[in-house]
Amino acid sequence: MAGFFSKLKEKLSSDDSSGILEETEEEGYLELGTESPADSKSKIVVRPFIIENFENIKPILDALRAGDTIALVNIKPLKDKDLIELKRAINKLKKTCDAIDGDIAGFGEDWVAAVPSFAHIQRSGKSVKETPVSDIKEIEE
Repeated sequence: MAGFFSKLKEKLSSDDSSGILEETEEEGYLELGTESPADSKSKIVVRPFIIENFENIKPILDALRAGDTIALVNIKPLKDKDLIELKRAINKLKKTCDAIDGDIAGFGEDWVAAVPSFAHIQRSGKSVKETPVSDIKEIEE
């Protein structure tokens, strides 16, 4: 058994150039450090999007699924052009937010915020005028 640990120690110490492993000689075991390199994905991105047609929804969905992006979506161009396509796009955003346990809300008349599971959109503030996504001009079919 001691041979196994010696081989393990040799392999780990030859690969270890960052100082993560430390040896305590009097007790004869390896201590693994908790240091890890900083992850470049640890930052949250607030990213604006513009929906001009239904196909513009894919990059928004991909960013939300990645889990590190808060999407601020300008829906005015599509709202002015085609309300049925707007409703399809909003429904697709809603379904994706539900699937990733995220949140979505409209604010103002031309903007929608969609956030992944780490965030929540507050809806009870009186200082900010909000429009729930469900209140965005319902289309009678």
